[in-house]
Amino acid sequence: MGASRGWRVSERHFEREEVERLLPALARVMERVMRSHAGASAVQEALAEEQRRIAVAGGAVLDRARWQAERRRLDRMLREVRAGLAEVTSMGGVPKDLGLGLVDFPHVRDGRTVSLCWRVGEVEIRWWHGLDEGYAGRKPL
Repeated sequence: MGASRGWRVSERHFEREEVERLLPALARVMERVMRSHAGASAVQEALAEEQRRIAVAGGAVLDRARWQAERRRLDRMLREVRAGLAEVTSMGGVPKDLGLGLVDFPHVRDGRTVSLCWRVGEVEIRWWHGLDEGYAGRKPL
């Protein structure tokens, strides 16, 4: 469930201060997205485990009501993730990793486009990286 798939890089470039003004709202959205993403992953794993159990048992009885309730719960969480990611992209951010809570913002540094890199829990923008480097290549501003 990689976040960066399908999310376009904004054509707008941001200054550090602009992103920092977005951080309170961005943090709320990303924390909600991360909770929903973790919950969806747990439900997906539980459903997969139930499928394995049924297969091993040779077609054991399925609690259809519980299965359907879990599917509805999973669908709700996935909608919450998609809606939250849409909010992030509407702010100009590019979601990168939902497990870590990473969001990049396009920025011009020394004449080239790079990413200002933010992670849930950080209270200011202190890092950047090249477009081909990612989180592991973060450098201090």
